[in-house]
Amino acid sequence: MSKELILILGGARSGKSSLAESLASQYESVLFVATAEALDEDMQRRIAKHKASRPSDWYTLEEPIDLALALEDTDDQYDVCLIDCLTVWVSNMLLKMEESSNVEKVILSELERLLKAYDNSSASWIVVSNEVGLGVVPPTSLGRSYRDALGRVNQFVAARADKVYFMTAGLALELKSAGAVPLSDLSRSQP
Repeated sequence: MSKELILILGGARSGKSSLAESLASQYESVLFVATAEALDEDMQRRIAKHKASRPSDWYTLEEPIDLALALEDTDDQYDVCLIDCLTVWVSNMLLKMEESSNVEKVILSELERLLKAYDNSSASWIVVSNEVGLGVVPPTSLGRSYRDALGRVNQFVAARADKVYFMTAGLALELKSAGAVPLSDLSRSQP
């Protein structure tokens, strides 16, 4: 298989992680990168359930913040890197820098570092993220900052990705093969 970047977007419980794991299982050696932290009992149970559902020969790397650094030295040992998920990663960074006025700029800079790590890697990457732009406008400033930052992260990754799957109700639609193009490509083609 040739190296590719795959983004899987969708709402909560849409089947994103199941699709990502199914795609990753087609590779011989898998690095599963978990961004969630077990900060309460509910998350502890969720993480344990996710771990138990993964094949025992997959290696798991837990990193909530510095994905680029964590993947610099480990990624070339695997055929595929499955990152689950950008949603929690962005939330972790936002909460860490909540008082910062340039939090979105920092998050996009970290994303640039992460995509550079992908470029320097020989592995395919499967990246999972929630689509949070389809719901109501969050009532708090922090919620709006989160929605905006994650929306921009998703746009940048989708523009770079070879394939982008949109999941809803357990159904997957691969957007790029269906003719979807990044906004940046559309604006360049306009007179």
